[in-house]
Amino acid sequence: MSWNDKLAGEDDPEVVQALRNFKACIDAWSDAAMSRPRTGKAGGRSWRLSAAWALGCAIALGALTGTVYERQHQQELTRVAAAKAAAQKVSQESVVLRQKLASQTNEDLLANVDVDISRAVPAAMEPLAQLMDEKQGDENGTE
Repeated sequence: MSWNDKLAGEDDPEVVQALRNFKACIDAWSDAAMSRPRTGKAGGRSWRLSAAWALGCAIALGALTGTVYERQHQQELTRVAAAKAAAQKVSQESVVLRQKLASQTNEDLLANVDVDISRAVPAAMEPLAQLMDEKQGDENGTE
């Protein structure tokens, strides 16, 4: 027994007409819903597009960060190499100075000590000592 057979058995024609109209409305709504374009697939594409952009941005950020890190690392290596070169230069200069001092004979060193000891005043005080000598000469000459 189908739906239409059940409606045919009804006594009230208004109820039968109302049920037929309701069935027609449901069928029309169902057909409209089935023919409507699907939005689920567009949402999937949108998600994929967003994921692709996010992945692209992450890759670009990673490349930029790697470049900055590599540059700073190279600068640090350059600073270390410059410091080593400066330390090596100082070391070579100290070796040359030691060789120079070692090449002086004991007699030269003793002569330098004799000169330093025989001075009346230290080398740094000589200009003041000369001034004192000039003042004493002026006082002795005027008396």
